[in-house]
Amino acid sequence: MTNPERKTLAVLVDNEAGVLSRVARLFSGKGYNIESLAVGTTDDPKISRITIEILADENQTRLIASQLRKLICVHSVKTLVPEHAIRRELVLIKVKADSAVIRNEVIQIANIFRASIIDVSVASLTLAVIGDESKAEAIQNLLKEFGILELVRTGMVALERGQFTIDEQTKMKGEYDYGKNVLREGL
Repeated sequence: MTNPERKTLAVLVDNEAGVLSRVARLFSGKGYNIESLAVGTTDDPKISRITIEILADENQTRLIASQLRKLICVHSVKTLVPEHAIRRELVLIKVKADSAVIRNEVIQIANIFRASIIDVSVASLTLAVIGDESKAEAIQNLLKEFGILELVRTGMVALERGQFTIDEQTKMKGEYDYGKNVLREGL
């Protein structure tokens, strides 16, 4: 067995009560911990897109994707190739900033990371950061010295770059996997 890596699965499902619970039960039933989970409706209000990140090897990823496809509520499952995917997470961080000097330092850090200041009070600043894990962890580590009062992360969302989509209706016939000589099968 190879070492587990972070794998990103994009899953289109019915936008109905209980669907997320069924998907999550499948993962827990197979012994997988979901590292990150984000859910939202698509351009079709009847369909939701779930972005799930797990630690798994290639065989485990194929197995869980295959099991997901068997669920009636699932329309499509795709494992996103990291080099060909755009991955982002929103992180909100409330930082202690009870003096003008500290506020200015926190604002300078926010500017370096292209974070937005979304709330200011006499005793704190709240920042919104969008990026990958390394960006979120880097700004979090810098802000620790000021005192993080509260932090929340949305979970990773991801899309493939270019023309490729999860929706099978938009797939090109005979579309090939990146650099491989096998037809794409949603993996």
